[in-house]
Amino acid sequence: MAISGKIIAGIKMPDSAIAVQATELLREHGSDLLYNHSLRSFLFASLNAQQNNIQCDTELLYVSAVFHDLGLTPHYRSNDKRFEVDGADAARNFLLGHGVSPQSLQLVWDAIALHTSPGIAEYKEPEVALLNYGVALDVVGKGYNLLSDTDRNEILKHFPRNELKKNMIPAFFDGFKHKPHTTFGSMNADICSCMIPNYKQLNFCDAILHSPWSE
Repeated sequence: MAISGKIIAGIKMPDSAIAVQATELLREHGSDLLYNHSLRSFLFASLNAQQNNIQCDTELLYVSAVFHDLGLTPHYRSNDKRFEVDGADAARNFLLGHGVSPQSLQLVWDAIALHTSPGIAEYKEPEVALLNYGVALDVVGKGYNLLSDTDRNEILKHFPRNELKKNMIPAFFDGFKHKPHTTFGSMNADICSCMIPNYKQLNFCDAILHSPWSE
């Protein structure tokens, strides 16, 4: 179903060439779970911007939302980087072919790379903070009470959750189970602990105490 240009919960889905091509890549390389999650996150972020009169570049926010989890997919994931960095690199490479300014490239890169970094992202540029908000609302319900029943139901009609609570943890783990060390210092280490029997997270205190320094 084409979603470009549709108005959902009062938000117009971007219909520029960049937005359409980004959506096609998400459809091609992402699962239904990632597709629905990414577009719900965009809509939640956009509603937050509308409700709080936050000015942002809607197209850049959309591309950020579309690419934010593509680093989990076989096509884009690396063997040695955090999945957020893989997604950020993919978005930057995509936008390079569209003559986007260096400032905009960095903005999208930051939005994706920092979308799992609460306590940092919300103090960055609007697009970065909004993506973090939209993702957090969809995954853990942050700001759920600020979303009207009407908007929530309309968004879910177009982009259903399909048992997200049960399916998201294994789906995300599948994207970085080959490189659990890259989750150190992030919430994704909790997913490794949940999914890998007897998994011991890297510990920063151990890293200090066992560093090669003599004292």
